[in-house]
Order: sequence, then structure tokens, then C-alpha cells
Amino acid sequence: MTLITVRPEGLYCEAGDFFIDPWRPVNTALITHAHSDHARSGSARYIATEISAGVLKKRLGENIRLQGATYGEKLKLGETWVSFHAAGHVLGSAQIRVEHQDEVWVVSGDYKRDADPTCEPFEVVECDRFITEATFGLPIYNWQSGTEVCRQIYDWWQSDLERPSLLFCYAFGKAQRILSELRHFCDRPVYVHGAIHALTEIYRSLGIPMVQTIPTSEMPRSYKFQGDLVLSPPSGHRSSWMKRFQHPQTAFASGWMAVRGARRRRGYERGFVLSDHADWNGLVNTVLQTKAKTVYVTHGQTDVLSRFLKEAHHIDAMPLKTLFEGEGDI
Repeated sequence: MTLITVRPEGLYCEAGDFFIDPWRPVNTALITHAHSDHARSGSARYIATEISAGVLKKRLGENIRLQGATYGEKLKLGETWVSFHAAGHVLGSAQIRVEHQDEVWVVSGDYKRDADPTCEPFEVVECDRFITEATFGLPIYNWQSGTEVCRQIYDWWQSDLERPSLLFCYAFGKAQRILSELRHFCDRPVYVHGAIHALTEIYRSLGIPMVQTIPTSEMPRSYKFQGDLVLSPPSGHRSSWMKRFQHPQTAFASGWMAVRGARRRRGYERGFVLSDHADWNGLVNTVLQTKAKTVYVTHGQTDVLSRFLKEAHHIDAMPLKTLFEGEGDI
């Protein structure tokens, strides 16, 4: 690696004197998106997409020094030109394009290729070297559309209106995608855990349409949530918060639900396969569309994807060790 290297703090560009998604505090941090394995506190200066500012400040602190950029806007940093391009992962997520002399690198962060009404769709950015995630980098991962999965969620909810229906999902990105897709099937309010409510209000402030939501904390203790859908982050499962729901049916929405036995190991009655990361075909097709001659594969099935790219497509691909986690195997 030349233009971008791995240091103890994270991915570093010496020509621009900045880090991308560093895992330790640095002077200048360019952030692809606000998930905690990519956006960490303590840096002196942050640069990210304007639309991600609300979530970043919610997670890192209102007083962080944050410079916002629009998608495609070119910024001069040192001897480099840098721009942010839609990654289709969550609200405000971006790939970061770094241009220096006659060389172009793209750091993908996390990304997906499926339609999502809550964020800008992925933009293919051609480059010489591409750093890609591989969270679901196995051929067994092949997603249905978000609309189809949310139809399954709605049918599951309606199948037992005598009990509360507790759906566990990640509080940032996944929950809001579900709330938006459910507009196709119902106009009933959905109850949400406080962690989901705070982030959902940021989405609403940006005009992203979703079904009505009500924080569970606003309901009296005597309310039974019978026949209601309730969204919670995974941390709510088997917690004291969950005790207020009597005999609920439970489910978890995650890409990991594609693996047989994953639902049982986590103690959920039902699993829905819904991910905010690219599936196998999405990963492979994205690499090919970038026309990159060299590809670095990080966080996930790095060996499998890099070997496939080498053998099937004759691309110079290799694993790259980082501290990124992708969709954590909760």
C-alpha cells in the first residue's frame, strides 16, 4: 500500500495528512458513516457528509469540530483531492475517494446495493485501488429486497395479535429502514425503544418518511402492547426493559439470520434476513464495476472474497486487517 497505509491509529493518507475512520483519536478524521466501529470519539477534527451530522453529533458529542461535505464535492487536503460518494449503507454513509497525482483510491466503508428509502443509493466510483468490506462475503448470502422482507415482518406481526411482537434490530439504519418500508403495508403506529426513537427523530427532521412511532416510555405501565409491533436494539433482549411485555413473540432482523441455527443460538422465535451490507453478488459486482486493478478486502470473509477475485477475475486482491466489524455478530 502506498497512498493509503495502515497505522496503529487506522487508515492513513500521508499526502493529505488525514485518517479515514480511525480507531484511535487523530488530528483529522474523515468518517464514512456513524456506526461505532467507523466513527469513534476523541479526534480533533472530523470531516463527513453534511447529512450525517445529526447522527454523528448524537453519537460523538454536540461539540465535536465537524466539517460537512455534500456528495461529490471536492475538498483539497494537503496534496490530495478528496470527495464523498454515496455508499447506500445508512443515512449519510459515504465512500471516500482520494486522488493524488495520477492515482485514485476509494475506501468503501460499509455499503449495500439494494434499494433503501432512507438513504442515497450506492454510486459506482471508478478507481485504481479499492478498499472493500466483506462482511457477508460468502456465496450463501443472497438478499431479497427490503420491501419483501418487511412484508414478511408485517405478516409475522399480524399472525398473532394476542401478544406483543418484539422485533430486534440495529438502532441506526436497520430500524429506520424497517419503519420506512412498513408504510407499504400499514398505517398503524409502531412502538420503539428509546435508543431507536432518538435516531429516528433525526431521520424525520430530514424529511425521510416512516410510519408513526411512539416511544415505549411514553405509555403507562398498565399498557399491555397487545397486538402491537415494538422495535428494540439487540441490547434490549432479555433486559429489564423487556419485562414489561407479557409473553411476546420475538424476532431478529439481520443478515446473519441467513445462517441456519443463528436464530436459535440467539434465543429468538423468528429471524428475518435483512442487512444493510452488500451480499455476495453485490460485493463481486461492485469490485468489477470500479475497474480497480488492486483490491484490499477488509472486515468479514476477507480470504474467501480476495481469493475468488484473484482466481475468477484475475484481480490483484488481498486481505487487509483492520478493526472494522461490519454487521456485528451479536
